[in-house]
Amino acid sequence: MLKPDTLKPDTWALTILLASLTALGPISTDMYLPALPSILRELETNHAAVQLTLSVFLVGFAAGQVFYGPLADRIGRKPVLIAGLAIYAVASLACTLAPSVEVLIVARFCQAFGAAGPVVLARAVVRDLYEGPRAGQELARMGSIMGLAPAIAPFFGGLIAAAGGWRFVFLVSVAFAAVVIVGIWRGLPETIRARETAPFSVRAILSGFAGLLRHRAYAAYLAVVTLTYCGLFAFISGSSFVLQDIFGLSPSLYGIAFGVCAGAYVVGTLIGQRLAPRKGAEVTILTGCAALALGGAAMIVAVLAVPSAVSVIAPMMLYMVGVGLALPQAQAAALMPFPDRAGSASSLMGICQMSIAAAVGIGVGATHGGTALPLALIIAANGAGAVLVLLVSRRARMAG
Repeated sequence: MLKPDTLKPDTWALTILLASLTALGPISTDMYLPALPSILRELETNHAAVQLTLSVFLVGFAAGQVFYGPLADRIGRKPVLIAGLAIYAVASLACTLAPSVEVLIVARFCQAFGAAGPVVLARAVVRDLYEGPRAGQELARMGSIMGLAPAIAPFFGGLIAAAGGWRFVFLVSVAFAAVVIVGIWRGLPETIRARETAPFSVRAILSGFAGLLRHRAYAAYLAVVTLTYCGLFAFISGSSFVLQDIFGLSPSLYGIAFGVCAGAYVVGTLIGQRLAPRKGAEVTILTGCAALALGGAAMIVAVLAVPSAVSVIAPMMLYMVGVGLALPQAQAAALMPFPDRAGSASSLMGICQMSIAAAVGIGVGATHGGTALPLALIIAANGAGAVLVLLVSRRARMAG
């Protein structure tokens, strides 16, 4: 058992805890991906409804992030973290017991609303404790650890679903949340430097968000983060049906394929940890975005030339290396100008990232028609968009 307030800056214990918080998203989405076909059959529903259980998670995630960051800027990180995890645990239990797809959709929204707080505030805690390149390095280090979640979650999700059914997958999420709550309660000190004194209201929150968006460098990095994640989420939401239904992979083989792509993400974060201190965050982000665009373009060519699971997985590995390079550094760069509003800046980043990705997920579901080409086109468009944003925003980013 951790002694009180033992998680200190520059320790692996703190990094692992923060990575566990950011892993709530991948655990909540990736672990049940192999079970989607069985959910479809057991709840006697259709592809669109099952797809909605994934997309609605992002809607709830975006909705929660409206409040968690601004609230934590006023009352502190620790109590808001514990409250969010408690909501997540209760909603995960509701998912376990859902008698219909409609109830599952509502429970998934609530689960996401709870998960939003820990993910937002993990980034805010990093900004509280670290400056400049060290913050980007810490986010990349967290990403390396967090990358284990999407690497192993589908594999273990497939095993859990095969052994105990899809409901047991959600029960594992309840147990995970309980462990993290104990870790925060016992070991995490309060990290906020100075509390926001403005009144907590929807109007004040929206006014603060508007002020953040007027910062041109923040807006540019926000766009890069959003586009990078949208391409990733297109793969998360569409790969289960493309790789299993179209190309015939079993749930266990799908889990392995997904894990290989997640491993490529970890490789990207490790490269970023070495590249950023030597060449700077800008070079690292640009290199990552180039990999996004190349991976997306290669997938289009591959699925047209030789339609197969490999034609999707191999280019996606390159895209995932780009995610590992670009995403942590762009997140850190966006937060750097706002030491006093790190929670709000992180919240707005998550809102944009998740709400737009939810729309992308709905688009992937709507274009699912027996071919991998729509998925490849969506991934490629987001990769190319990230490069374009970097090119047109260079002056604003250099001005800070």
